[in-house]
Parts: sequence; C-alpha cells; structure tokens
Amino acid sequence: MSTETALELIPTAKLTQDVQIFEYSKAANPIESGSTPSIPIKEFAADLYATGKSRIAPLDLSAELRTSYAATSPSLLASFVRINAGEELTTSPKASSEFYYVIRGKGTTETAEGAITWKDGDFITLPGLRATHFAEEDTAFYMVNDSPLFAYLGAKQSEARFSPTVYTREAVFAELEAARNDPEASKRSRISVLLANKNFEQTMTITHTLWTMFGVVGPGTRQLPHRHQSVALDFVVEAKPGAYTLLGPELNEDGTIKDAVRVDWVTGAAFVTPPGYWHEHVNASDADAYVMPIQDAGLHTYLRTLDIQFFLED
Repeated sequence: MSTETALELIPTAKLTQDVQIFEYSKAANPIESGSTPSIPIKEFAADLYATGKSRIAPLDLSAELRTSYAATSPSLLASFVRINAGEELTTSPKASSEFYYVIRGKGTTETAEGAITWKDGDFITLPGLRATHFAEEDTAFYMVNDSPLFAYLGAKQSEARFSPTVYTREAVFAELEAARNDPEASKRSRISVLLANKNFEQTMTITHTLWTMFGVVGPGTRQLPHRHQSVALDFVVEAKPGAYTLLGPELNEDGTIKDAVRVDWVTGAAFVTPPGYWHEHVNASDADAYVMPIQDAGLHTYLRTLDIQFFLED
C-alpha cells in the first residue's frame, strides 16, 4: 500500500457484518418462497381525485411490496393528480421517465426546457424534470414515473434520455382509428396503438423504461388472453357497465382463465395486473371501451425479460 495514499483499514467485523450465504435451492426462487412479496390485483377508484383540494394522490402499494418508498409496482409509481381551476401544482420526482395523461382539463406546464400546453386527452412525457402545472380549468392527470426503480438502485439522474414530448389526443385517436379500419384488424389480438419515441428504436417504447398502449374494445367483443412479466398499471379511459378484465395465473384447456378474478371497468379508475397473470378484456356493453396500460416494459424489453405470450384459438 502506498504511504502517500494509505487509508485506514475497514475492520473485518464491519466488512462481514452483512454477509449471508444460502444453499442454492433455498434462495434460487425467493418469489415462490415469499421472501419477495407477490404483486396483488388492486383497484383504485376515481373518487380518489374527484373532489377536494389540488393534490397528488399516490396509488401506493408500499406496504404490500415491503418498500420504504411509495410504489405501485417494483419499478413504477402511479398517481392521480387533481389541480383546481386557477391553481398550480409542482412535481419533481427522482426519476428518469414521467408520463402524464390528461384525464380532463386544460393548462400549461412550465419546465427548465420551456412551457408545454395541454388539454383533455393529451399525453405528455418528461425526462425527470421539475415541472409546475398551471390549470386553466379543473384538471386531473393520471401520472406514472419510475421513481421506485431509482429508489431501489439508489440512483440519481445524470442525463436526460429524451426531450419533453406531447402526443395529442387527435393524433393518437387518428392512429387508433386507422388500426381499427385496417383489413387485417380482425386477425389481431388487440385493436390498439403503442406510443413510442424515436430515441428508443430497440424497444419501440414511449421512454427507455415506460411502455404505453392505448386501446379500444368494441361492444360485444372479447380480446383473447395474453401474459407478460411486466406489471401493468391500467387506466380505464372510458367504459360503460359490462366492460371488464379477467385475470389469473393459469389457463384452462379451452383458453379461458382458470379461477379468474374479474375487475370491472369504471371510467377514470385504475387497476394493477400482476406479472405473469393471464388477462383478457371483455366488453359486454353497447359502446366502445377504452383502456390504457402503462408498464415498465421498456426496461423489460431491453433486458429481454418481457416474455409476452398470447393464447391463440385454433
């Protein structure tokens, strides 16, 4: 050891105080053993932001996930945001990706990159910026960021991976309608569009961690089951009674979900789809139903761990 750079030795007792060594079979699958808690099916009502003062209402499952920080899934935090007309609210998450869907309202968001105007039905992504949101009308957002991932890693943002981006309601609905009218639409498992950013060509996702789908389920139709290893934080954009999702870890031989849990769609509400669960969307109502899942599938796709699977009828 150089005398010029000599440092005090860390005591052996301190270096070894956190050591554990497990026999392989006892630690190879901590999810199955319960050491890693399972992710529940959870519903969050629109009442959480329907009235009251301007605020952020986190959809927090930290107790179920056994984290010391707010989280809706291991790597994502979803929140409802309410801003009363004429008021403002500031967000500044320790995150690399933020997603906002304007449930209702109209206003402006100010950031160090400049100002952004938005309205009912628009989608916004920010790269972890401090932002002040001004509401011209009573406003509500569905907001998702990857702050739990940063908290778990003990990470800080060093550089922005993308610029603030807006996907207008008109542009998204135009692409969705084109997908619906495509002659091949009836052969596809979903009628939906994926919002993407050209900076992430490998994953084709809205940010490097986040994935956003906007889909429609027509009246009297069923979307066949599929599954993936990313957690889905689903927001019901619009639905009448009779639209719902069925979820469960196994399929019956006929492709129905075994011992399925039913989550009814309620406009403005959200629910969590656990990883690995088969899920199918059914619309027994007489009107179109719209759903928007947000996932950490950008990260999963890049790591090659998404493992998406579809049930296909013969």
